[in-house]
Order: sequence, then structure tokens, then C-alpha cells
Amino acid sequence: MTVADQYRRLSFWHDTVPGSLEPETSLDGDIEADVAIVGAGLTGMWTAYYLTKADADLRVVLCEREIAGFGASGRNGGWCSALFPASLPKLERMSGRESAIAMYRAMQQTVDEVGKVAADEGIDCHWAKGGTIGFVRSPAQLERARKEVNEARLYGFGEADIRLLSAGEAKEFGGVSGVLGGVYTPHCAAIHPARLARGLADLLRSKGVRIYEKTDVQRLEPGRPGVPGGRPAESPRLVTSGGVIRARRVVRATEGYTAGLSGQHRAVVPVYSLVVATAPLSDEVLGHVGLATRPTFTDLRHLIIYGQRTADGRLVFGGRGAPYHYGSAVKPSFDRVPEVFAALRTTLAELFPALEGVAISHTWGGPLGIARDWCASVGLDDATGVGWAGGYVGDGLSTTNLAGRTLADLITGTDSELTRLPWVGHRSPTWEPEPLRWLGVNAGLRIMSWADRAEARTGRPSRGRAVFDKFMRS
Repeated sequence: MTVADQYRRLSFWHDTVPGSLEPETSLDGDIEADVAIVGAGLTGMWTAYYLTKADADLRVVLCEREIAGFGASGRNGGWCSALFPASLPKLERMSGRESAIAMYRAMQQTVDEVGKVAADEGIDCHWAKGGTIGFVRSPAQLERARKEVNEARLYGFGEADIRLLSAGEAKEFGGVSGVLGGVYTPHCAAIHPARLARGLADLLRSKGVRIYEKTDVQRLEPGRPGVPGGRPAESPRLVTSGGVIRARRVVRATEGYTAGLSGQHRAVVPVYSLVVATAPLSDEVLGHVGLATRPTFTDLRHLIIYGQRTADGRLVFGGRGAPYHYGSAVKPSFDRVPEVFAALRTTLAELFPALEGVAISHTWGGPLGIARDWCASVGLDDATGVGWAGGYVGDGLSTTNLAGRTLADLITGTDSELTRLPWVGHRSPTWEPEPLRWLGVNAGLRIMSWADRAEARTGRPSRGRAVFDKFMRS
């Protein structure tokens, strides 16, 4: 089996992306750059894209341990959504009401920005802006749906942003069992994420950006300002398996792999999300499933699930439930958990009875990044020359684009509306040391599963989940 074949086995998306997955040039020797980026996922590549648009003469390089689009950027559920992990009330407490609203509006605009760039640059990522339907399948879920819509109304988000659906309206979207209603937002597109990531990598190379694949960054060394009459200024550096890169600015864009960097083991925890894809479905089955305009879909249970109907007539369906691994460990063997895949298949058939017995063609998974306060952040420390972005909690397909545009403005010194958003410069607390981290994260997964079972049995909202949320997201 070739290296490219191994990469195609990463996910359904990698298996069906056009072009070669053979690793390209690795770094071989010391170099200098204007901006050096750790990670050739979407955060790093969007940052490079907008930097080249701002200044075509900038020397921008990316270092990637595997291949561009290897991680969550190429393996997710394909939701390019306006979801942001921190709630409106949390953002209001951080920065005020208008700032919170601006953050959510920026996320909505970012969905369209991703689609525009894909269209303008000829990246065929199977873009379909069908919105998101959250099916309501229990009285407790219906109560949460009403609260979600009511909260949005308090911040000025109207029917054009989010609306409550009757059972009949929800059933028009898809053939989901036991539907009592739904929540719909138009601010989401279903895409083929590996096509976006690999297409963006090809585009960057055509613009002169160097992407060094199979180049492991071992250390990110911050710069130091000079002292008048004393110590000279030092630029930040990346120490890699192939050489040292000295740059004016370096960017950490490693998301679920951040804990592997020296000094970052408690910054972001990697939590695994697992996904299955059906074989292509017959027209008859698709007729029962619905989702004809390709809205992404979920329901309002606690243990997150997510899905989409692909351009070639499959259902891709994923969810949380895989354990967090001690010490923030990330290994290829963690990408596949048979019990979780079996549970996903069972849940999919419960949602869509027409899918009972259909073949599953692909199973995969990968780590996503969660900050201690569940708030994504982006920023640049002028004193050290180090920029960062991450903590997307699985909602990175659009948030990475907003991060890339924001980092480009910060690096080029451009004062903009983006650089004044509340997540800019935000510093999340570090996660607890082990074994507290392992106990807390895995307890959270168990509590969410327990809460869903309790609500299914009693029909009442779970109080335990609310208490745990207050502790974990404070």
C-alpha cells in the first residue's frame, strides 16, 4: 500500500477527493520567511490565503507533519455553519451585548465568504447552502428548541436567522421518526471538506506559498523584543524535523493536535468525534429520507450528532461518544472505535427508518480541539511574534476562515471590524492536570449520555447536564 493509499483510508472525504495524496516537498535546511505557520489545515491555509491577498510579496510557509488537510479539516461532517462554541450570553459577559451580536453576525457572513471564495477560485467542494434543521423528537428537546429561539430573539436575531418549526414543517425536510417540531437556520452549507482543503492547498501553491509536508514542528520558539543598548531583538522560530525556520511572525494552527507541541499540553484538549458514511442510496430510499436541498441535520439531544446528504446521494453521519484519552494523547488507533460506529449506525436507523439495513461504506474519526471555557480564540502577541487560533469545538469549517482573515489583519497591522471581535486576544484558562482532566472530560461524556437516556425515559429536561455545563464552561 502506498503512502497516498494510506491517506485515502483516512475518511470517505479523503477517499473521494480528486488528485494525488502523495506528500509533496519536505523542508530540507534552514530558511527565513515573513510568516511561518504550524499546520496545513484550514486555519493555516486560510491565513496564508488572506495574507497573499493582502500582500503578494510576503514569504509565507506552512509546515505540516502529514499532508495538507490531514486532520479535522478534511475529516469532519461537512458543516460550514455559523455555529460558535461560546453562547451569546457568555460573549456578552466577556465584551458586551453589541460585541456578542457582532461575533454571531460575523460567523453568518463567514459562511457566505467560504462559498464565495470556493466559487471565485474554482474549488468544487460540492457547496450546497441548505441551512441546518434540528429535529425535535421529545418534549425536553422541544423545550430546549423554544429556549434557543427565544434567546436569539433577545439579541435581535429574527425569523430570517432562526425559526421554530411545527411537526409538519419539520417533516417536510426529512423522513425522521417521532418528530414533534424543529429549529431551522439558513446559515449553513453542506460541503465536501477534503475537496475544500486540498483545493485550497493547490491554490496556495499556485500563488507561491510553500507548504512543507511530512515536516514535523518539534518546537515553536517565541521571539523576544530587544533592549536599547543591550540585548538585540530575536525573531520567533520553528524548529522542525527538516530545519529551522526564522520568521517575523509564526502562527500556531494545530487545533486538536496542539497538545503535542512543547508547552501546550494543557491549552486545548483533543476530543474524538467519529463518523460513518452509507453507500450511495437508491432513489427510492432517498425519497423516504428527504433532505433534498441538502440541509445539514441534527436533533437536540445532549450528546451531539450531525449529518448531511452528500452530493453523490449518501448520508454522512457522526457524533461524539468516543473517550478522551489520558494525557491528551492522539493516536491513529483512536480514530476507529467499533462500539461508537455501531451506535452511530443504530442511531441513524432510528432517525431514518428507511435506512434500516443499508450498507456502511466508510468509518473514520479524528480529534477536535476544546478550550477549557469552550470559547474559540484568535490572536497575535506582538511581543513574541506568535499568533494562534483554535478551540473550535468541532465547528471549524467556517470559523477557520474567520480566523484566517483575522490573523491576516493582525499580522499586517490592519485595523478592521474583525480585529475588534470579542474572541480576538481571548485567553482561555488552561485545562486541569491529569488525572483531573481525564476524569472531567470523560465524566462529561457519560453525563451527556445519561441525560439523553433520562430525558427519553421521563420526557423532562435533565438537571444534571445543566449543572455540569455550569462547571465545565465557566
